[in-house]
Amino acid sequence: MNRPNRASPAATGQPKSFKNNRVLQAIAVIYATVWLIAAISPTDRFDWLLENLLVFVFVGLLAATYRAFTFSNLSYGLMAVFLCLHAVGAHYNYSHSPIGFWLQSALDMERNHYDRVIHFLFGLLFSYPLHELARRAARISGGWCYLVSLALILACSNFYEIVEWATAEIIDPEAAFAFLGTQGDVFDAQKDTVLALAGAILGLSLTALSSNARVRTH
Repeated sequence: MNRPNRASPAATGQPKSFKNNRVLQAIAVIYATVWLIAAISPTDRFDWLLENLLVFVFVGLLAATYRAFTFSNLSYGLMAVFLCLHAVGAHYNYSHSPIGFWLQSALDMERNHYDRVIHFLFGLLFSYPLHELARRAARISGGWCYLVSLALILACSNFYEIVEWATAEIIDPEAAFAFLGTQGDVFDAQKDTVLALAGAILGLSLTALSSNARVRTH
């Protein structure tokens, strides 16, 4: 008599459903809590809304495509860390972030660099999820997977800079000035992109080292 197949999702290679994934539920609750707190009385409500427009789209996209493509819990955790830091920046307005002022004072800098730190962390924290996406969804392997992941980071970073510019031009150039956060630096967009690239190189290097270490242990 054949017994019914009661293999777990992990055993069959299928991801857990959200209701059975306690780790992902915890990640979602932590991020939702941080976001809700950051949404209370932000420094500039208009700037806060602009900063969150792409967040609404991105989180909605992750939820809508969860069944079609489920990232690992590690990827969701890395993305959540970035989104939490972004929520803090949106609350204070990046140019007035207390963490950035602390860094400015501690390192004797000329400006608040919280936005630059976030761009670097975007490349660092999103490099692994995009590598996972390229490897599992597009089935790209080897060095090409790292190259495609790097290209995706650059594409996303430049897309964001274009969105910033378009927002300032279309909605309200004066009111959206805080959203741009250039702080008088005409090369702000280029520097942000370079920092995202540097973060991605570091993140993908760590991914490669981790992958090689796993291969050696097996």
